[in-house]
Amino acid sequence: MTKQKKIMTAGEVRRTLDRLAFEIIEHHDPGCGLALVGIQRRGAELATRLKSLIDARGGCDLPLGKLDINLYRDDWTNREVQPQVGPSHIPFSLDEKNVVLVDDVLFSGRTIRAALEALLDYGRPKRVELLVLIDRRGHRELPIQADYVGKRVHTEPGEHVDVAVSELDGEDGVHVVG
Repeated sequence: MTKQKKIMTAGEVRRTLDRLAFEIIEHHDPGCGLALVGIQRRGAELATRLKSLIDARGGCDLPLGKLDINLYRDDWTNREVQPQVGPSHIPFSLDEKNVVLVDDVLFSGRTIRAALEALLDYGRPKRVELLVLIDRRGHRELPIQADYVGKRVHTEPGEHVDVAVSELDGEDGVHVVG
C-alpha cells in the first residue's frame, strides 16, 4: 500500500513562492538582464507565478521562457518508452542574461544537467542560477545545488515527491509518496 504525506499546503506553496520572489529581487535588479526559464512541466507554471510576483514588486516585465528538456535527458536509452517532446518557448536571446532556471523538485540533478545543456541552444547566459520549490536531499548523483530553495525534504529510498500545481492538477500542494 502506498503512503502519502502532505508536506506543503496550497497556502504554504503560495507563501514559499512569495518568499522566493523576494529573494530573487534582493539578489538582482530585475531590470538588469534578468530572465526566468521554467522547466516543463511544473517548473514552467512556477516560473510564470514567480514572474508575476517579481514584476508586481519590481515594476518590471521580466522575460519568461519555458524549456522542454526531454531530448537532452541521458536516461532514454534505459527506458522502453520514447520521450514525449513538448515545446520549448524562449522568445528572447539568453546572451549575457542572468537566468534563473526554475524547477519543482531537485532530486538526482540529471534534469538540471539536461536543462543546462538545452539552455545553450538559446544563447550563452552570463550566469545561471537554480530555483527549486523542493530540494530532495540525500539522493544527488551530480554535483548540482540550488541557489534558491523553497523547502528541503529528506526522503527514504523508494519515496518520491509529487508537486501539484493548480494549472495542471486543479490544486496546489506537495506530497511525499512511498
